[in-house]
Amino acid sequence: MGGVTGSGVPGARLAEALVTVVGIDAGGAPPHPAAADALAGARLAVGAARHLAAVALPAGCATVTLGPLAPALARLAAAVAAGLPTVVLASGDPGLFGIVRRLRAQGLPLRVLPAVSSVAAAFARAGLPWDGAAVVSAHGRDPRPALNAARALPAVAVLTAPGAGAAEIGAGLVGWPRRLVVAEHLGTPAERIVETTPQAAAGTAWADPHVLLSLADPPPADPANQPGPAAGPGTGTAVAGARADNQPAAAPAGGWALPEDAYAHRDSMITKAEVRALAVARLRPRLGRLVWDVGAGSGSVGIECALLGAAVIAVERDPEAVGLVRRNAAAHRVDVRVVAGAAPTALAGLPDPDAAFVGGGGLAVLAAVAARRPARVVAALAALDRVAPALHLLRGHGYRAEGVQLSAARLADLPGGSVRLAATNPVFVLTADRPPSPGEHR
Repeated sequence: MGGVTGSGVPGARLAEALVTVVGIDAGGAPPHPAAADALAGARLAVGAARHLAAVALPAGCATVTLGPLAPALARLAAAVAAGLPTVVLASGDPGLFGIVRRLRAQGLPLRVLPAVSSVAAAFARAGLPWDGAAVVSAHGRDPRPALNAARALPAVAVLTAPGAGAAEIGAGLVGWPRRLVVAEHLGTPAERIVETTPQAAAGTAWADPHVLLSLADPPPADPANQPGPAAGPGTGTAVAGARADNQPAAAPAGGWALPEDAYAHRDSMITKAEVRALAVARLRPRLGRLVWDVGAGSGSVGIECALLGAAVIAVERDPEAVGLVRRNAAAHRVDVRVVAGAAPTALAGLPDPDAAFVGGGGLAVLAAVAARRPARVVAALAALDRVAPALHLLRGHGYRAEGVQLSAARLADLPGGSVRLAATNPVFVLTADRPPSPGEHR
């Protein structure tokens, strides 16, 4: 029975693959036993200059030093068409944010011989587990999603690039309780492993290439919940553990739009579950995005965005409510940055959000949020007379704005086994979208 094998060619066997991708480990040597035979039989070798210099190639083997990828892909395709065995050299595990994706997209038949990835090596050098870590890349792409992943999750490895490395990511993490491990020149005589803070990293010139580990201490245990995981061994850096389902950025196993009694709150001052369900859906939180929860109250909206993988900043002026937000975030085991202060003043200096929820503060706060130009603004209003001015304000800032009134009636038990409808207060939910700028990715 025919099928797709590891070569990517239907019905083919691994041994028949014409392009062998060889991972070069952090020490500069290909460790896989099959790599020697692949190199010995190669008629074309493609790789960075340092990788080509690290291996022995047979006489007459043509080489292509990687710069722009398109010419190399064309040479590889021509070699495959001519039936010539070829080798592509790459760092570590080339299937981890590596060249395997581009080669597969080109339709080339592949056999991959991975080495230890730079991420695995960095965690090993630090003496830390990483089964609960997320791996993201700031190399050759907008670094903001990688930064927001480090803001949101307790253990993140960032593959860096010049201009998007430990200094830049560190600067973006100021205000978040993080410890950074910077692993420079892994496996070379110049290898250096440094544990530092976001502030110190931002002011340091780091050598390329380097891998950045962003690590959060476990949150304080809530008295009503089980204690958090223990600190990791090695450098003494504590690492928040993996989720029970081992999915660091997946949808929460317990769901969202949780009942109000899932949160500590005062006098029912909490966004009701029905409203929260719509607000969170409209905010579209996910890994790589930063969400503001302004006028956070109990923090329920921001916490549920964090449960879905977003980085969250909760802004709240009431000292008692600030404590509730922190308590609720710890109880739900998410990392929410809490800013104590009154908006709009408290918004100054915060990183620009991708989406913002405005739960209080009036038109002045809504205007200040809209002025920061998030892609999406969601506002909850209890008073009808504020709806039209809020819509006009958002549209005046260039947003497409619409709204809906939510009126829910919950079932409540009556004596004798009957039930009645218990109405909740109606709420107006406004959603505003900003047209994307040229080249903007959302």
